[in-house]
This record gives sequence, C-alpha cells and structure tokens, in this order.
Amino acid sequence: MGKRDSLVVGLDIGTTKICTVVGEVANGEANIIGLGTFPSKGLRKGVVVNIESTVQSIKKAVEEAELMADCHITSVYAGIAGGHIKGINSHGVIAVKNKEIGPNDVKRVIDAARAVAIPMDREIIHTIPQEYIVDDQDGINDPVGMSGIRLEGRVHIVTGAITSAQNIIKCANRAGLDVDDIVLEQLASSEAVLTPEEKELGAAIIDIGGGTTDLVIFSNGAIKHTAVFSLAGSHITNDISIGLRTPVEEAEKIKIRYGCALTSMVRKDETIEVPSVGGRKPRVLSRQTLAEIIEPRVEETLALVRDELVKMGYGNLLASGVILTGGSAILEGIPELAEQVFNLPVRRGAPVGIGGLVDLVNSPIYATGVGLVLYGSRNMAQSRFKVGEGNVFSKVTRRMKEWIGEFF
Repeated sequence: MGKRDSLVVGLDIGTTKICTVVGEVANGEANIIGLGTFPSKGLRKGVVVNIESTVQSIKKAVEEAELMADCHITSVYAGIAGGHIKGINSHGVIAVKNKEIGPNDVKRVIDAARAVAIPMDREIIHTIPQEYIVDDQDGINDPVGMSGIRLEGRVHIVTGAITSAQNIIKCANRAGLDVDDIVLEQLASSEAVLTPEEKELGAAIIDIGGGTTDLVIFSNGAIKHTAVFSLAGSHITNDISIGLRTPVEEAEKIKIRYGCALTSMVRKDETIEVPSVGGRKPRVLSRQTLAEIIEPRVEETLALVRDELVKMGYGNLLASGVILTGGSAILEGIPELAEQVFNLPVRRGAPVGIGGLVDLVNSPIYATGVGLVLYGSRNMAQSRFKVGEGNVFSKVTRRMKEWIGEFF
C-alpha cells in the first residue's frame, strides 16, 4: 500500500457508526477512492464515552477504507458533534491604518470579533466570516484592496467542550492517526449537499444522525446559525423497541426495513414480523402500528428544529427550503412529514460535487464523511491541527493550569 500526498481522509465519528471516506484531490476536485464503515460502540449523543471501544471501531473502519483505496492512512479530518456545541454571532471593528485594506487588516478584524468571553472549559472550534462592512457599506465578502477608514467584520463562532475535542483527538491518535483539523459535523455535511445557489438564497440543513440532530442555517452565502439537539435516530429505535416489545437490535432492523415517518403513506393491509424477547414466537403486526410509533418522535424532533428557526428569526429567510441529511433522513416519509412541519420545500441531501466512486457514497448516510473530505481538500495548505493559536493540547494544559490557579 502506497502513501499518496494528495489524499484527504474524512473520519465521521458518529453515535451509531464510524465512517472513513478517502478522497484523492486532483485539479481541485475530490475523487472518492475508498470507504470504510464500522458500528460505533463508544459514543453517546455524539460524545465519546468509551475510549477503547471507539478506538477499536475507528481502526476497523480505517482498515476497510485502506483496503478499498489501496493506501496507508496517517491523518484525518475528524467530525465533532454533541449537545455541548454552541454557536454565537459576533462583531468586530478596527481602524484601517493605510487607508487601503490588506490581509492583515482582515485578520485583525476577525481577531477583534473572536474576542468574546467563553467559559474556561470551552474552546473555539470555528470562526466563520459572514460579511465585512467598510465605512458603512455592508454585504462585502472580500474587502482586501478596498479603500476605507473603518472595517467591521461579522463572524459566526462555534464553541465546544474542550474535553470532547480532546477525546476525539485522543481516540484518533490511539488508532495511529494524526488529526489535521476538527470540523463541526453539520458544517461538513453542508459542504457535501448544498449548492452555492442554495447558500445564497437561504437554506437550512438538518442532519439527523443516530445520537444528535444538527442544524445549520445559510443565508446570503454565509452561515447564520448552528445548533445541536439531543434527539435523533436512536430515540426512534428505542421507541420501536418499547412499543413493539422487541430487542433494540431487532428494532433497528425493523426501522430500516419497514419504517415510515408518515402513517398516511402506509397501506392498512401491510404487515411486518416482529421478533419477541425471551424466546417467545415472533408476532405479526400491522405496519401502520410501526408508523404510529415513529411519526410522533420524528415530528417532535422536527418541531424542535422549527421552534429554533422561529426563535432565532430565520423562518422567513429560507427561500431554498430545508435539506434533510444524515442516516435517519433515509427513513421513508420523512421529507413529506418535514414539509408539513416547516411549510417549506424539503429534499433529501446526498453528496454532490465529487468524482470517483460516486455511487458508493450517494446517500445521506455519507454526507458528513464526504463533506469532511471536501472541507479538507479546500484547507490542505493549512498546518497540522490547530484551534485558533497553537495546538489544542497546549491550550488544554494552559487552561487547566489557569483553572487550577483560580481555585488554589
């Protein structure tokens, strides 16, 4: 197996599965050449709760991807999710020294916008520019070279628990991998499934995974809001397990094979066979019964997202509608139910803008993994994993010393 310099690897560390996607970058395009998946055992609601189990799952997924791509994987772009993720909008202002804005001025205004108070146990994961304002002229994407006296910058800052980021890096390192960068999972998904027109017109991406439902809102080509909800596919599976009195593993299989999120789409004469617990005989039940269990939980999850859109005032900015992605988005009837909940056009989002083994990853399940590859291909020039200034471990150490110093 050869080592190739142009390889970019995305590592989607999910609650239900670990997914490794290998891309080869040529002429600015990412060609997918390898894919590896393995059930995830060491995460809960998107956060690592068992290091050893997670490391073993990562190793298995990476080995499978290496075999398919005929390469040796040494570094990855890793996804991060979980209820600890928080997104805030911030604003910075500086005076322009030479009357002409240069790259250094842009860096200074972003640094000014980043200067927000965040708790000691949290870390800035992303600082994403939204727009620049030069002498009251707004809506500027790139102010370099413009004349002006005052430069303002609006940014979206994503923060996460420093320990969660550290645990993801630790798992990857123990699996023999370097981490090039940590990327917010819904940001990665948006790289894979959104078109530039949708970003400009306004769109909401809802990534419904196994442990979390992630939201990102785009408008005028920039990210306006991000949020994470701790309700997702595993809750639907648990509801089926309790409602049909069947083991969780069987409930997951039933959900994938027969599940439907809209009761009105299921014919009354359709039946399913449900395995029982304790050695009892399997039972035959109506498929409508299954749909009646799934629909309220999916509706509750989507209603949470809708309430967030209304609360943040973005309900009327989504001209392109809603894009559903993530493993749970393949559930039958979910786009139709989402259209009723949001009263907006809804579509499923599968990866676009890639070459290579397109058929293999043409599913919402792989949106985050492919998105990590696309994100990595655009940021290949950057150095090894850094969050803001310096390595994450040095920041952890420094913050721990400060924290201990406050109390002792």
